[in-house]
Amino acid sequence: MAMVFKAWEDLTIQDNYMFQRVMQDKSLCKQMLEEILNQPIRDIQYMENELTLKAGYLSKGVRLDVYIEDEANTIYDVEMQVRNDDGDALPQRMRYYQSQIDAEALAQGKDYSELRKALIIFICPFDPIGRGWHLYEYENLCTRDTSMHLGDGTTKIILNTKGEGTNISPQLQSFMNYVNGVASLDPFVQALDNRVNEVKHNEQERVNYMTYLANIRHAEKKAREEGREEGREEGKLLNMIENVRSLMKSVPCDAKRAMDLLNIPLPSREKVIAQL
Repeated sequence: MAMVFKAWEDLTIQDNYMFQRVMQDKSLCKQMLEEILNQPIRDIQYMENELTLKAGYLSKGVRLDVYIEDEANTIYDVEMQVRNDDGDALPQRMRYYQSQIDAEALAQGKDYSELRKALIIFICPFDPIGRGWHLYEYENLCTRDTSMHLGDGTTKIILNTKGEGTNISPQLQSFMNYVNGVASLDPFVQALDNRVNEVKHNEQERVNYMTYLANIRHAEKKAREEGREEGREEGKLLNMIENVRSLMKSVPCDAKRAMDLLNIPLPSREKVIAQL
């Protein structure tokens, strides 16, 4: 399904492009993390803006929205996840993001023991788990004794901005409401809203967004074309397989003789044999 993009004027913090740009304000990004984790963070550093790990726009690589580290050497990947498709497999997506972050570290020559503590945080304007909670937090635990942590340094947090109850701080609730499109006089929300408006009034940002859309549309088109080509190749292969089967029955002969008689190209013969 093709991606649907909003006009520049209609973007909100829910949109990945705007979320990324707002979170480039270090103080806002740091405060967001502090509200989510309910603990102070002395400092954060951006590891790489919109990091791409083995990825194109539509590939199975990972393009990270906000990729940062704190003074304790902990990695944070924060994603604005607004799609709620049945096949989106959000838990598996989080697992894949974690694996790609770890693979990137190992590719840089790190040893397993050097893999850093990492938190994957998804902000969702829907409830992907279905319990109605504002916040779901997962770690790897022993199923026989849940007091035993595996200690692999990974944590996954899902924020459900449509959650109900009073189990979170008023500040975090105000942030969630803002993601849902409801502003307030909360200082953090006001700062976020001001930043959104600053980005919207920046003409260069508008141009960057248009380029961003053009790149993704080009990637979509290329993917469709590659898909059609793959379909044509698959059709040719199925036709060759059927012809070989028919000839083997009618002559009769073995597969090699049938492919010789039909002039099946050598590069295709192994695939034909595998499907007979």
